[in-house]
Amino acid sequence: MTSRTSITNLLVANRGEIARRVFRTCRELGVATTAVHSDPDAGAPHVREADAAVRLPGAAPADTYLRADLIVRAALAAGADAVHPGYGFLSESADFAQAVLDAGLVWVGPPPAAIAAMGSKTAAKRLMAEAGVPVLGALTEPTEADLPLLVKAAAGGGGRGMRVVRSLADLPGELAAARAEAAKAFGSDEVFCERYLPAGRHVEVQLLADAHGTVWAVGDRDCSLQRRHQKVIEEAPAPGLPAEVRAELHAAARDAARAIGYTGAGTAEFLLAEDGRFFFLEMNTRLQVEHPVTEAVTGLDLVALQLAVAEGAQLPAEPPAPRGHAIEARLYAEDPAKDWQPATGTLHRLELTLPYQEFTGTGLRLDSGVEAGSEITPHYDAMLAKVIAWAPTRAAAARRLADALARARIHGPATNRELLVRALRHPAFLAADLHTGFLAEHTAELTAPDTKGVERAALAAALADAAGRRGALPSGWRNLPSQPQLKRYRAEDGTESAVRYRHTRSGLLAEDHPEVELVEAAPDRVVLSEDGLRRTYRVARYGDRVHVDTPAGGTALTALPRFPDPTVRTDPGALLAPMPGTVVRVVAAVGDPVTAGQPLLVLEAMKMEHRVAAPADGTLVELRATPGRQVETGTLLAVVQPTEA
Repeated sequence: MTSRTSITNLLVANRGEIARRVFRTCRELGVATTAVHSDPDAGAPHVREADAAVRLPGAAPADTYLRADLIVRAALAAGADAVHPGYGFLSESADFAQAVLDAGLVWVGPPPAAIAAMGSKTAAKRLMAEAGVPVLGALTEPTEADLPLLVKAAAGGGGRGMRVVRSLADLPGELAAARAEAAKAFGSDEVFCERYLPAGRHVEVQLLADAHGTVWAVGDRDCSLQRRHQKVIEEAPAPGLPAEVRAELHAAARDAARAIGYTGAGTAEFLLAEDGRFFFLEMNTRLQVEHPVTEAVTGLDLVALQLAVAEGAQLPAEPPAPRGHAIEARLYAEDPAKDWQPATGTLHRLELTLPYQEFTGTGLRLDSGVEAGSEITPHYDAMLAKVIAWAPTRAAAARRLADALARARIHGPATNRELLVRALRHPAFLAADLHTGFLAEHTAELTAPDTKGVERAALAAALADAAGRRGALPSGWRNLPSQPQLKRYRAEDGTESAVRYRHTRSGLLAEDHPEVELVEAAPDRVVLSEDGLRRTYRVARYGDRVHVDTPAGGTALTALPRFPDPTVRTDPGALLAPMPGTVVRVVAAVGDPVTAGQPLLVLEAMKMEHRVAAPADGTLVELRATPGRQVETGTLLAVVQPTEA
């Protein structure tokens, strides 16, 4: 019989949202908490919420959250008796799990041997095939008939070290790039190729196993909506699965767990083909980012169950059956319209304007590692928060989540909020026409600029600014005689709006929009009427950044000088850093002829690689980027001399 232990003080070897999530359960259970933090995270919410915190000197993950020795030492110094790894960083390191156990601490996770068995995707596939779990075999010598291909890192996940190859001529270069990224991210440059199924679905099964032989398949999730092979929208249960396919998926997941002597929480991930066949992809030997949707439909606290299993508890014979539907959207600091370019800066506000609560069976849930005033840096993942909605039906959950996101007030760096709202309301999504290429297929319509919305937001911003300078403007306010006022704004897509307006005896006269009537204006609130329809705009300004919110969504603007500075000029062939980051590779040399769109160098920011491409056909005449160099937004990286027409 397995002996029972009692966890009294838990160190979470992680940061941000997942650390706060684990601490929340610990508070409910009466377990003391210890945080670790890098120097940039010294004032982070997860540090303040813990009972104790230990500094990990440095900023880079390699010097802090990836230092197993420092974390074990921190646990012992703080008097912790257990370690929870969260997700990412060292959560799937068998060596770290063993180091925790060797220090006499409780490891809240699967046995090191189980982690090691799943640590290499290639080895895991061989093991799963032996256990009778369907796998998509690795291709050692791909041919034209195998295209398209997916190059994958054997030792990692999260979209890093992954490349889609549609031509064999591109394969050597993509293999080299994947190896370089994998080596940097996971310490191993092993990669492999497999068939890429662009219309496949990403379906996974939540597992929970104890040390007494009980293995739960705690429902399934669909995680097909992805960008750069990273999940964006997840839901439970996976919609539209025939009952027999669902049962086979659950059985295969349990077989996978039993094959490696698994205990604790984990996830078996599968690729579901259009014909209903499914193939094992990998097992994540940890808690998943998207675990809240499973909690929402089952009523379980998976973190509490992780702790119970680690203490030696036995699970009931079967998990609870799911009820209703839950959908999670990941809110990222990034701009989908600019090739998912990450964004940094101060997060001034993050609030849901609709009331929300921790999940109790209905409604909304917000899981976030940041708060108003947090600084979003390039050191870590771009995810700001997860918003989860539950409802009795899938359609109702999607509607509730889309509405909550649209009404949210999110002020600071650019986010993917508008894409999330549009995706949740897209007819194909609502029809459960899901596949891993969904976002790529619909990017144009999901990121199309809302020209009229931006124009009205700019007008509201200009009137709010005028109200702040003159005091509140009552309906019908006028100034005689009046000259048109001019204010200029730039939207996040780069388009500019020039707002010209004047106040007359009869009220507001918008020079370019005479159909718009001012009802009232204050520094933070403007009401406009158009064809008898009133709309309220809430306005907030932070320096030259202006955020305008309505119940239908928000618009971020940059206030521009009334007259452009004629001394400011950018060489049309200059390549400026679009974000702060680190140069990881340079793939061209001075003097090389280049074509528009050709990658010249690669930046790493927020755990993702971003290619910087030539702006036009021409010759690379200047190159200031070298591997390892850290750059800020706007740093000159290279200059291309365009080919004369």
